[in-house]
Amino acid sequence: MSNWELRSFNNATTMAEQCATEFLAWLISSDAPRNVALSGGRIARDFFHAVAQHAKDRNHSFAHVHFFWADERCVPPGHAESNYRSAEELLFTPLDLPSGNIHRIEGEIEPAQAARNAEAILRHLAPANADGQPVLDLILLGMGEDGHVASLFPGESENAMSSTPVYRAVTAGKPPPQRITLGYAAITAAHEAWVLASGAGKEPALKESLSSEGTTPLARVLRQREQTRIFTDLRP
Repeated sequence: MSNWELRSFNNATTMAEQCATEFLAWLISSDAPRNVALSGGRIARDFFHAVAQHAKDRNHSFAHVHFFWADERCVPPGHAESNYRSAEELLFTPLDLPSGNIHRIEGEIEPAQAARNAEAILRHLAPANADGQPVLDLILLGMGEDGHVASLFPGESENAMSSTPVYRAVTAGKPPPQRITLGYAAITAAHEAWVLASGAGKEPALKESLSSEGTTPLARVLRQREQTRIFTDLRP
C-alpha cells in the first residue's frame, strides 16, 4: 500500500481551485489552533488567489490559523523573489488577516540567525514530537524540475539531509542562491503535507519521486512520511 495519494487534474487552474477548496474545508473542520507552512512559486500564487476568493465568498475566519513558511529566499520581504510577498499580496491582504498570525522568515538578515529565529517562533507555537521536532498541522509544498521541495535540493550529503535543525540556511543551485528551509525532519513530523506539482518539464521528476527507488528530495519526503497528498496536472 502506498504512503502517498495522487490527485490528478486536467490543468493547473482546476488543481489550485480544488486544493483551495480542500484547504478551507480542513481549516473549518476544527476551531483548534492550526499551524500551517506555506511555499512559494507560480502554483502557490494560484492557490493563494483561490483560497482568498473562496474564503471571502463564504466568510471563513482565519483567526485560529498561524502561518509559517517551508522556505524563504534571503531577500527583503518586499522583494520580487520573496515567498512572503506573494502570500502577503494574494492571501493575507485580501483577507485582512491579523499580523500576529503571520510569522515570516526574515530573509533580509544573516541566514543562520534568520533560521534560528524562525525555529524559535515555530517551537513557541507548535507542540513537539518525541524526537523534539515541532509538529506543524499542514505543510504546503511545491516541486521543482529537479524534484526539490521547499529549498531542499538534490546533491546534499547524507549528514546534511539527516540533520535535525528545524530550519537551516542552504545554498541553492538556482537564483537567488541563499535561502532558509525547513529540514527533512520537520517536514516528516508534520501531521499533513500536501504537494502541488505543476509546470512544464516536471513530469520526469514527479515520476522518479513516486518510484520506490527515487533519489529526489520529494522521493525522500514521501518515503519518510506516513502519508502525503499530491495534487498535480502532470502525467508521471
